[in-house]
Amino acid sequence: MKAVTLWITAIFFVLAGANHFRMPAVYLAMIPPVLPDKSLLNAVSGIAEMLGGIGLLIPATRRAAAWGLLALLIAVFPANIYVALRGQMDGFNFSPTVLWLRLPFQAVFIAAVWWVGLGQYRRIGGARCP
Repeated sequence: MKAVTLWITAIFFVLAGANHFRMPAVYLAMIPPVLPDKSLLNAVSGIAEMLGGIGLLIPATRRAAAWGLLALLIAVFPANIYVALRGQMDGFNFSPTVLWLRLPFQAVFIAAVWWVGLGQYRRIGGARCP
């Protein structure tokens, strides 16, 4: 189960990161106006998501990737709150309720990254397995 979650989590972050470049307007609209250079922030977070997802798949970089993704998830949470408070997400026709209901999913992503990247591993036949 952990290996499946690892792959799903990694693929999710790679695709989500790529989406920052495919649909930048959506992410730019989520960045609070008090932050500078929205395009740079969007690009950095997209690259960080892709590298973090790939890093989860490489045992030697898994822990570092997990810590990086956890930091990123915490750093972008205020943008998710900003969108919920605004009651709209440019490029989508989500209701304000949906924008509020998506906030708890941040905890799901944090838990998944923690489990696959930092959780305890068991030994099977001398091999370290997720």
